[in-house]
Amino acid sequence: MTAPAWQADPYAEALRTGRGPLYLRRADGWLLPLEVERWCGAPDAADLTVLRRCRGTVLDIGCGPGRLVAALAELGRPTLGIDVSPEAVERTVRLGGSALRRSVFDPLPREGSWGTALLIDGNIGIGGDPRALLERVASLLAPDGVLLAETAAQDVDERAQVHVCDGGRAQGAAFPWARVGAPALLRHAREAGWATPPEHRVDRWAVGGRAFVALRRASRTGVPVPGPPRRREPQD
Repeated sequence: MTAPAWQADPYAEALRTGRGPLYLRRADGWLLPLEVERWCGAPDAADLTVLRRCRGTVLDIGCGPGRLVAALAELGRPTLGIDVSPEAVERTVRLGGSALRRSVFDPLPREGSWGTALLIDGNIGIGGDPRALLERVASLLAPDGVLLAETAAQDVDERAQVHVCDGGRAQGAAFPWARVGAPALLRHAREAGWATPPEHRVDRWAVGGRAFVALRRASRTGVPVPGPPRRREPQD
């Protein structure tokens, strides 16, 4: 019998041990490596650029083993992680963070009042429909809230049915996933009603081969809500 997505033995085992190999596998055999060791380690230089941009209360969507939730808790930032994996939630709590076993599409605490939402480590792919995910995140944020999202480094916009696997026979059930680069994310954001000013004014940055975008909800007048001053980050 196939284990449920993100609750498969390979994923739970990887989080317990803190190491892979672990992949998302498409039906055609294509494999996307999952960076379990990085997820289970301390925040790296790229993560720190995300943490510095957080403001208000923070919702980490798909928090995984909880490194960002725990780091924000240490900084005194009120933060909640959500994840569908019981092992991920348990590990986050063991690190000193707060976490619930929930999907982003489930009812959640403080809906409409979060200051910051995080979609890091490829989590813009949750549900396989970036526009639907962005619409849901907008409903979770306060009117002046900000979404910090990690994108694919390439200009890609694709959807697929995938399995979590360890490179061998063990794998979970198929589920929809998406990969989007920054240009595609901005297109989906415009369609979902986010404030997306001209691309050269969007807060985009890249560190350590990882790429990020900050999105802000539009005001009722359609004018972007002002955000914090932009920082210049080291580029690759």
